[in-house]
Amino acid sequence: MARFRQIIPILTEFSNLPRKYIEREMFQGTVTENLHGLWTTRVRQRRNWRFTTYRPWTEMAKQQNNPGVYRKKVFVEPIREWNFYRGDRVEILVGKDKGKQGIVDCIVSERNWVFVQGLNCTVRVIKQPGMPTVAQKIETPLLVTSEVALVDPSDNKPCSVEWRYTEAGERVRVSTRTNRLIPRPAMAEETKDYKKKDLYKDGDKDTSADELKLVTFQPSKKTFEQDLMDKRGIVETRKPAPTFWY
Repeated sequence: MARFRQIIPILTEFSNLPRKYIEREMFQGTVTENLHGLWTTRVRQRRNWRFTTYRPWTEMAKQQNNPGVYRKKVFVEPIREWNFYRGDRVEILVGKDKGKQGIVDCIVSERNWVFVQGLNCTVRVIKQPGMPTVAQKIETPLLVTSEVALVDPSDNKPCSVEWRYTEAGERVRVSTRTNRLIPRPAMAEETKDYKKKDLYKDGDKDTSADELKLVTFQPSKKTFEQDLMDKRGIVETRKPAPTFWY
């Protein structure tokens, strides 16, 4: 469970899904077992979740991580600081689209992957009995460690970046070659629910900001039973029996 919580904030950036929902979807259900003569129910959870192009809360990801399904372990190079966001302009360094630039459309940071719009694509042929053959063009992932690089906005050339602080204390990305600031794109703030947080309109099931500010709990030096009795007008008339200690 602790391992999942480290990656949950990354998963919720674009999906805008609650943390507990993703944790619940990554579980594999419950199982009842006999433990020393007692029947207990425990949560069955896959220890090594295999992250793919499908997000963990989708049905395809659950099928790929079904209990009993063995898949070869994938070793992912750890990255100290993540430098890529949705909407960044990057240049592809390998493959048939080497030298081409495009916009990052999707990020799978658990595998160090980014998807570039319209580039590094493959064709998947889908054949079904009684149906015409369909050819589907699909974008394939690229590794941020060696296959793509951010583009410097001053000369439109690939560059390496590092994080620095401005005089106002804001943490920004800076090109190491030209010292040019690389701003965070507006597309990085978009989710499936809204383009910007300021433009989001509350729905029927949303809690308004005014309701969140209401103070509905008043602390007191009473136990739960005493507080409940006072609110319901219950008066205790019984006297406790004397106790003696020897």
